[in-house]
Amino acid sequence: MSAVNDTRFQFAVFLLTGLPGQEDMHLWISIPFCFMYVISILGNSIILFVIKTDPILHEPMYIFLSMLAVTELSISIATMPTILGIYLFNTREISLDACFAQLFFIHSLQCIESAVLLLMAFDRFIAICNPLRYASILTLPKIPKMSLMFLLRGIAVVFPLPLFLKRFQYCRNVLSHSYCLFQEVMKMACSDISVNSIYGLFAKLLTMGLDSLLIFLSYLMILKTVLIVVSSKECLRALNTCISHLCAVLLFYIPELGLSVIHRFGKGSSPLLQILLGYISLLVPPLINPIVYSLKSKHLRVRIFKMFIK
Repeated sequence: MSAVNDTRFQFAVFLLTGLPGQEDMHLWISIPFCFMYVISILGNSIILFVIKTDPILHEPMYIFLSMLAVTELSISIATMPTILGIYLFNTREISLDACFAQLFFIHSLQCIESAVLLLMAFDRFIAICNPLRYASILTLPKIPKMSLMFLLRGIAVVFPLPLFLKRFQYCRNVLSHSYCLFQEVMKMACSDISVNSIYGLFAKLLTMGLDSLLIFLSYLMILKTVLIVVSSKECLRALNTCISHLCAVLLFYIPELGLSVIHRFGKGSSPLLQILLGYISLLVPPLINPIVYSLKSKHLRVRIFKMFIK
């Protein structure tokens, strides 16, 4: 019994992991990560600056886009220290409290990003299915209220997660990612984690599960409307306004869904697959979304172009 107790009290830190078996290549691997972070931070910062400084872009669609940019900037900042710390400086250790804080920010920001994508879907739904009432439904005073509601939802749902983890003693301390995730950290515990696993699943379904279902239903209604009401040319034009948002939705939900399934049911899955899906879910959306929106939105593209040629 004393040996078990000693094991439980042994670990004061977790050890993060880069790409397994590629330790000698960490410095070279850090180059694309640095590039992705620089492009993500610059791209989202430019979008924020352009939307803030141009009154023409103070419309619901662009305000939601600026909220998406803030969320993705925050996710990049939350993951950057540990990922670059491993590949640049071989710094694997992270204290328990720092790990719990990181997973709180990562999961709450993901819940908020899911909510922003839902708001953007609602914006497209109203614009296409009920355009005459668009200005009266999505008024500027209503947007902060909706945003605050979803912000509080994300914080409230995720806040118990680090509190659950602080109660445990840990028998293992080697994580398989370069950052902390709730579903992985709880598996390091010596105690029974059934309640924590159930709550984690409940939180995922209440936020991302519900949001993705509502986004799917909104696009069903959009598709039904454009196929019934408008001509084929106008149908394509209406759907073209949704392409950027659809790309953002797929980039966010597909890797996140794959990672959730693997963590809960894929005991025999490849560790490399988990690591790659984790990197894709956290690093690719902040990198790609500013590029896609800049290319697809004519107003945004023109403003960015004017900013650089002045």
